[in-house]
Amino acid sequence: MTLVSEQIEVDTRERILGVAERLFREIGYQKTTVADIAKLLRMSPANVYRFFDSKKAIHEGVARSMMAGVEEAAQAIAAGPGSATNRLRELLTTVHRMNSERYVGDSKLHEMVAVAMEESWQVCVAHIERITQTIATVIADGVAAGEFDVPDVPVAAMCTCTAMIRFFHPQMIAQAATKPGASLDQVIDFILAALAPRTRKGSAAR
Repeated sequence: MTLVSEQIEVDTRERILGVAERLFREIGYQKTTVADIAKLLRMSPANVYRFFDSKKAIHEGVARSMMAGVEEAAQAIAAGPGSATNRLRELLTTVHRMNSERYVGDSKLHEMVAVAMEESWQVCVAHIERITQTIATVIADGVAAGEFDVPDVPVAAMCTCTAMIRFFHPQMIAQAATKPGASLDQVIDFILAALAPRTRKGSAAR
């Protein structure tokens, strides 16, 4: 396959995913058919199936693309300037905000997330792993700088994600919105206090 034909294939796949995401937003994942996607693209359903062997594969591609946006934002914060404490706070806050804006406020996309949890769990697992790895890099920076004191950085990153689940998981964000519980800032304060050296426990910098 030549470089030109490879680029055409990549472009076509991206066009299919773009139209699919648009339809998922407008009419919902369950109501969208491959024929609907093909019609907007002015191609046959058979041609769409050349690039994605099922509607589920298209759905996974759309979910992966949306999750990638959150991952890229988290990575940019992790690699940015400032203390590890401030970067970790910004990273956790940003993941929560983006998941809230992308999934919770849009009932059609919320439906897509629910389907992903049921049918495409591996896509979700890979996303969680990438976010956890990004958090681990910031915690490792904090340990190296003396801001954090944890014996096992990967475990600390996993515990941080677990503590944030109510604010990360799209379905839990929606369900917990009107229920009592600690606020986002309170949970992040708790995490930072747990990561801080013992002499600073309970007084992690905001």
